[in-house]
Amino acid sequence: MVDDDTDTEGEVTADILLRAYAYGVFPMGESRDDPSLYWVDPQERGIIPLDGFKLPRKLRATVRKAPFDVTTDTVFRTTMEACAMPAEGRSSTWINERIVDLYCELHERDHAHSVECWQDGKLVGGLYGVSIGAAFFGESMFSRVTDASKVALVHLVARLRRGGFKLLDTQFVTDHLAQFGAIEIPRGEYRSCLAEAIAQEADFYSLGAGVGADEIVQSVSQTS
Repeated sequence: MVDDDTDTEGEVTADILLRAYAYGVFPMGESRDDPSLYWVDPQERGIIPLDGFKLPRKLRATVRKAPFDVTTDTVFRTTMEACAMPAEGRSSTWINERIVDLYCELHERDHAHSVECWQDGKLVGGLYGVSIGAAFFGESMFSRVTDASKVALVHLVARLRRGGFKLLDTQFVTDHLAQFGAIEIPRGEYRSCLAEAIAQEADFYSLGAGVGADEIVQSVSQTS
């Protein structure tokens, strides 16, 4: 259930976006072709507990086979634009050009990141999100071949765990996210977790480049 679902007033800037995320609300667009934005503040917030991430057995085997070259922050805008494109079971999205421009500005300020999956030199999947302190807010993902977005998520979780992140916000819980351990928590509990997380420091790049598939699997399989 969502309330406090209201149109934004005035010009939304990157600074306003960061303050909104720190408070616990996030923007969405009416549609890809509509430039208007509105704030969303769910009563029940979706998160994936980083110490409770579930890696399905079949996906574990896929990650170990390393079918994709996985990179971070190499084509942020392209990743966002791919997430905005229609896909099977999704005729339209909420990611409009205004949102793309705002989040690209956050990316330039090191507050937004992407994880990209490549196959034969082509971008075939990925995701992007916002980071503040030790909180990461997952925004959207896409996949053009089987398991590409799932592998991107596994790499993201490994990176967040290694970098000392405390909160992975998924906004809502879908059946797709539930298989990875996503849960809903009340707004008040979420805001307490958020305040604690953004007050701490974390390093999105601590995992480094060229990490092997076995190390990725090990990183997401360890429990606190």
